[in-house]
Amino acid sequence: MNEIILRLLTEAVGSAGIAVDELMSKHTTFRIGGPADIVVSPESVNQLKTVMRIIKQFNVPYIVIGNGSNILVGDKGIRGVVIEVSGKMNRCVVEGTKITAESGIKLGGLASAALNANLTGIEFASGIPGTFGGAIYMNAGAYGGEMKDVVESVTYYDVESEKIVTIPVDECGYGYRKSIFTSGGKIILSAVLNLGQGNYDDIKQKMAELAKKRNDKQPIDKPSAGSTFKRPEGYFAGTLIQEAGLKGTKIGGAEVSEKHAGFIINNGGATAEDVKSLIEYVKGEVSKKFGVTLEPEVRFIGEF
Repeated sequence: MNEIILRLLTEAVGSAGIAVDELMSKHTTFRIGGPADIVVSPESVNQLKTVMRIIKQFNVPYIVIGNGSNILVGDKGIRGVVIEVSGKMNRCVVEGTKITAESGIKLGGLASAALNANLTGIEFASGIPGTFGGAIYMNAGAYGGEMKDVVESVTYYDVESEKIVTIPVDECGYGYRKSIFTSGGKIILSAVLNLGQGNYDDIKQKMAELAKKRNDKQPIDKPSAGSTFKRPEGYFAGTLIQEAGLKGTKIGGAEVSEKHAGFIINNGGATAEDVKSLIEYVKGEVSKKFGVTLEPEVRFIGEF
């Protein structure tokens, strides 16, 4: 990476906010991924804006990630800059039944803030291992709830105009695991949630029930990227994979979970190529047996 670019980025975020030749396996829930040229972790909107101006000025390729919970990074890593909006940009303010939160806050932390304010509606997201920004990006959902149900407005940085824009939820283009943000060019900074007034004990009980369901049914003890495939219309991906007899199928260190066939897990030392090959194999077998084409929910990033 150009020394001038590296120096400018370091000045923008400080030495603690930058890593060079950083293994992406440290930044993904799959614990897989080769080295990125540079990983930048801004801690404020102003730092993020400065980073984006440098990237634009020098025409550097970039990728924005959150907690790395829905991505598979190639074994050869990522050329250019990875902007990690997670952990540091995590401020959260409760006013009445509304919560304004930055995109880097973890969903578990956001759900806890709602619980402590006796606010209900975001319990479904309490166990999703991602950031608020990532959830808004893909309209994440679980157990009958989706982000579009609770988001009131979203504030993002428009890469082309270099302006900060706020839009209401009905302009987010939400559908199943998609939004206007998935087409690129918009970096989610924060959002406002509109929740309901609830009872602390009831909310806590519901969160505990959902956590138990997740623990009982999902392989949360193994590295994965969450649900591997989107839900095909009229079917459940996990059920199709299970009925195709694919539970426990392995390629290298990648395995179709014995606990829940909708998850491909890193069972130790899996490479991105292992996971990608297993995804293609599962797709082929399900297509052969049922005539259904599975579409990965996991995003493929970087060089394979």
